[in-house]
Amino acid sequence: MPEGDNVAQTARRLHTALAGRVLTRSDLRVPRLATADLTGRTVLGVVSRGKHLLVRIEGDLSLHSHLRMDGAWRVYAAGERWRGGPAHEIRAVLATAEHSAVGYRLPVLELLRTSQESNAVGHLGPDLLGPDWDPDGALRNLLAAPDRPLGEALLDQRNLAGVGNIFKSEICFLLGATPWLPIGEVPTPQRIVTVAKKLLEANRDRPVRMTTGLPHQRLYVYGRAPRPCLRCGTSVRRAGQDDGNRERPTYWCPRCQTGPTP
Repeated sequence: MPEGDNVAQTARRLHTALAGRVLTRSDLRVPRLATADLTGRTVLGVVSRGKHLLVRIEGDLSLHSHLRMDGAWRVYAAGERWRGGPAHEIRAVLATAEHSAVGYRLPVLELLRTSQESNAVGHLGPDLLGPDWDPDGALRNLLAAPDRPLGEALLDQRNLAGVGNIFKSEICFLLGATPWLPIGEVPTPQRIVTVAKKLLEANRDRPVRMTTGLPHQRLYVYGRAPRPCLRCGTSVRRAGQDDGNRERPTYWCPRCQTGPTP
């Protein structure tokens, strides 16, 4: 499931493969971009912004994509067989003489002016892995609605950008608070942004996400119900939590985490 750490890794791979090189092929397979042709233009760079990707191309152009639940960009060497999925799932191809970057199952794909990127990402809060990271600003955003459940507030990218459903459950566990605890009741609320920053930074360069530091145990609670909690042995619980768009599976330990539950 792509979250801020995965998206940062994807941006780095795309930047390494494409930046400074001329596009020899451009194929954007969404109706509104069917006639767009970027062939012959140089890729200036690729950056991530929270869970968004921006491929910046000469001529004040940026290709904006969002991976959401199962989107992916894959990079292949010239002549290498593409293995990211069936052809009908391909939404974008950007190729140079050396590499092809192929976007699969991209729910969001749009071409915009680089100078107007704020139209796509300007609503985001401070990026946990970006140069604009502002812990005080992120905390102010989170505490602006003190009655809001902690899990919902963490997923709201307008508060801070980069936390997804897995990190939400893991951050709440490390804070000792259930995802339904009103954020204004979290003891030492500064720890919210500290723990979030620490987890995403620790996973920015890892091929496999890990939050525990324990051998053979990658995550504390996410996906573990009804197995025993790694700390206390109590069965991990699972329930849905509405993030404002849809209900997401949420995991917690009823002994290690305090606060309301469904």
